[in-house]
Amino acid sequence: MLHFFNYTKHVTSFITRFPVLNYVFTQIIFWMSAYFFLAVITYLILLTAGTTFHPPVNFRAIIMTALFFGLSNGIASGLTDQLFERRFFYDRSLAIIIIGKALMSFIVFVVLISFVRAAAYRYLQENFIEAGNVAETEKPWEHFFQLLLLFNIITGLIISFINQVNKKYGPGILIPLMMGKYRKPKEEDRIFLFMDLKSSTSIAEALGHLKYSAFIRDSFMDINSVLSTYNAQVYQYVGDEIVITWPIWKGVLPLYCIQFFFACEAKFNDRSKHYLNQYGQVPQFKAGLHMGKVTAVEVGDIKRDIAYHGDTLNTAARIQSICNEHNKYFLASKHVLENSEVEKYYHTESLGMIALKGKKQPIEIASITGIKTP
Repeated sequence: MLHFFNYTKHVTSFITRFPVLNYVFTQIIFWMSAYFFLAVITYLILLTAGTTFHPPVNFRAIIMTALFFGLSNGIASGLTDQLFERRFFYDRSLAIIIIGKALMSFIVFVVLISFVRAAAYRYLQENFIEAGNVAETEKPWEHFFQLLLLFNIITGLIISFINQVNKKYGPGILIPLMMGKYRKPKEEDRIFLFMDLKSSTSIAEALGHLKYSAFIRDSFMDINSVLSTYNAQVYQYVGDEIVITWPIWKGVLPLYCIQFFFACEAKFNDRSKHYLNQYGQVPQFKAGLHMGKVTAVEVGDIKRDIAYHGDTLNTAARIQSICNEHNKYFLASKHVLENSEVEKYYHTESLGMIALKGKKQPIEIASITGIKTP
């Protein structure tokens, strides 16, 4: 029985601590698995050919070659992809990203295959090919190159698709999704943070809709750059609002969700020069935080997604909506404070029992204003 909760927990924890290493390791696993599959298929084809193939090829030679290609391609692709993702593809169009990554993959493949031909190929011939010498002609090598080139193109597309699915649903979600975990509603304990751009109407009027959209895009990109550090996942974007979520894990959360909001503010301050030059102002978000049980289910047909339902989301949204009314930027339910050590590390101020729109019973709300100094 696969324990989806533990799997997702450990995967997300590892990604948070070592994001680049995790990405490279994942690419190595993908590529080595793909080349291992190719090696097995190739060997079975050679066995089928029987005595028409001379000399017979040692299975160990095929596997070693495949693992070498998988390991090398995984490391090279993972590192180059991460390097260019952060430095070049950060704000590029999807077409540029696809073309650029395809070009990088081709360059990596040519370098790798050239190295094998110059160094490793002769070693494999001398040590792992049975029954004597092999004719050294250009024709077999051309077929070998064409086979691997075609295989790399197809495998690269599949791996790219898997990477995009991981980005869409978040780390540790793909395998549970494939196993059908969310086909039927499942109850989960989660934290939701609703972040909405403050004074969005006046900013939109001042900038105009095109520049305002660019302003929102840059703001969300900066928020996204902070996600992995705090185990955060984007649930959805709604206009100028972004909804962030975490599973509740004892001893880890919900302090991450508090730290995340202030990390976003710090990111905007670090990039204040960019925002002032481009838009004349620095973004500031107001936020509402709540935690509790929700129902998760896979929805849609033409466009599928994982949706969360329940009072927890509604309450978090309502908490965020009263920030302006109380002239506060970050509000949380008392329930969050009671189930964490937030008050030990952050300044909080109770606003008392507040009746939220759509809720029969008032709940206690607190403002979180900043970290306590030692």
